[in-house]
Amino acid sequence: MDHPRCDGPPRDVIGYGPTPPNPQWPGGARLALNIVLNYEEGSEPSFPDGDGITESGLTDGGYAAAPGRDLAAEGMFEYGSRVGFWRLMRLLQERSMPATIFGCALALERNPPAVQAIQAAGFDVCCHGRRWVHHNGMDEAQERQEIAVATQSLTALFGTAPAGWYCRYGPSLNTRRLLVEHGGYLYDSDAYNDELPYWTVVAGTPHLVVPYGLTNNDAKFVRGGIATGTQFFEMLRDAADMLLREGARAPKMMSVGLHLRLAGHPSRAAGVERFLDWAASQDGLWITRRIDVARHWRAVHPFPFQTEVSP
Repeated sequence: MDHPRCDGPPRDVIGYGPTPPNPQWPGGARLALNIVLNYEEGSEPSFPDGDGITESGLTDGGYAAAPGRDLAAEGMFEYGSRVGFWRLMRLLQERSMPATIFGCALALERNPPAVQAIQAAGFDVCCHGRRWVHHNGMDEAQERQEIAVATQSLTALFGTAPAGWYCRYGPSLNTRRLLVEHGGYLYDSDAYNDELPYWTVVAGTPHLVVPYGLTNNDAKFVRGGIATGTQFFEMLRDAADMLLREGARAPKMMSVGLHLRLAGHPSRAAGVERFLDWAASQDGLWITRRIDVARHWRAVHPFPFQTEVSP
């Protein structure tokens, strides 16, 4: 029986298996914790940008798209950049905690004060594309251009090129290869399959993957998983607590994803605040930026350590 052709990278359902490597985090930490602020507001599909639709994803609207321009959904996005960003930044800076920005280039272009605040805080910026676009619907030329324009924009805004990449939606079959072709990226986070970084070989070139996660993510506020800041705090604490205990023999990495228009609201930010205070009180926890995780892995576990092969 003939089977359909399967293009793109092969699957690996084994990974590190029962004996994951010791990442040797700095200071002997049992867990590396990375807080991610998704800065997307102003890059989503909208009528003012000529898209003919209004994006309402990951907002409190909770309704299906309606014809015509939706000012309510636009306002929910605007809340994230006008208010939520500053609240979450304050919580992190009051505690001198580092974080990573998953930044959509167009969104950041439209808020120079936010760019200045991110620079002043010393947060690293992982390129989240130029806009909310579906990479898996693009041809190679389109996607190559999207990567180039987004990279150029963030480089101009922050004075240094972004070290990491993460698609707003899932990657295409070509994304990782095009990133390697573009050059300059230390890693990408278009993977949800592990709790440790790993190496790949893409078109003959070594490439590092620092997996992300959607479990410890505030999207659950609008997808029915949790309703209160206390529930969010408890979920994050329980995850970190288990990983810290497991870390006595197998240290791992944990990503916490926050969206300005979601976690930036007071009732939810209160849960974030409780988690940050809990995390600050824990021994063996390395609270760090994503770029520092990538640099550490490249230095301590350089290629060809535990590699996968992709086209």
